[in-house]
Amino acid sequence: MSLLSRLAEKSWLTPGAEGFDEPADYRPAAVAVGLYVYFAVMAIIFSLTVAAYLMRMGLHEALGHGAGDWRPMPEPALLWVNSFILLLSGIAWEVARRGVSRPDRIRIAVIAGGLLGIAFLLGQVMLWRHYDAAGYYLSANPANAFFYLLTAIHGLHLIGGLAAWLRVLARPRLSSIRLCALYWHSLLFIWVLLAGLLLST
Repeated sequence: MSLLSRLAEKSWLTPGAEGFDEPADYRPAAVAVGLYVYFAVMAIIFSLTVAAYLMRMGLHEALGHGAGDWRPMPEPALLWVNSFILLLSGIAWEVARRGVSRPDRIRIAVIAGGLLGIAFLLGQVMLWRHYDAAGYYLSANPANAFFYLLTAIHGLHLIGGLAAWLRVLARPRLSSIRLCALYWHSLLFIWVLLAGLLLST
C-alpha cells in the first residue's frame, strides 16, 4: 500500500481496526519518517541561507555598500583535504550499508565512517583558525560571515550525525546503519553544494 493511500484511508473502515494484527510493513518505521521530516527541515534551512548568501553577494552595490564590501576568501588546500575526508566518510558508510553478508566489515566501516566524520570536523576547525590567523575575521566583510555561518550550520548537522553514530556503535542494527548512511550521504551532498557555491563565488 502506498503512503498516499495510507494517508487517505479511513481507519474505522480498515480491517486492522477490528483488533487483529497488522502486517509488519503496514506503516513505515517512525524513525525513518522522522529522518525524512528532518531532511525536509534541513533542506529548507540550507536553501534559505544560500538564498540570503546569493542575494547579499549580488545586491551589495545596489544597497549602497560600495564595490569593496564583498571580498571572497581564498581557497586553501585544507578545504579540498576536508572535502576528500568527508567523501571517504560517505564511502565508509556506504560500505557498511551494503555489507550485509560481512558483519565484521560492517563494524569496521561504521567505525571508519564516524572517525572520518570527526576528522572532517577537526579539519574545519583548523580551516577556521587558518582564516582567522590570515585576518579573515567573521566581522571583516559579509563573505567571511556567510562562510563561517554556512560551515557552522553544516558542522552542527554533522555533530548530530556523530551522536547517531555513537548510538549505532552501542546498538548496531542494520536498519540504524542504513539510516545513518542515508544521513551521511545527505551531509556529503550538501557539503558538495556548499563548497561549489563558496568556490565559485
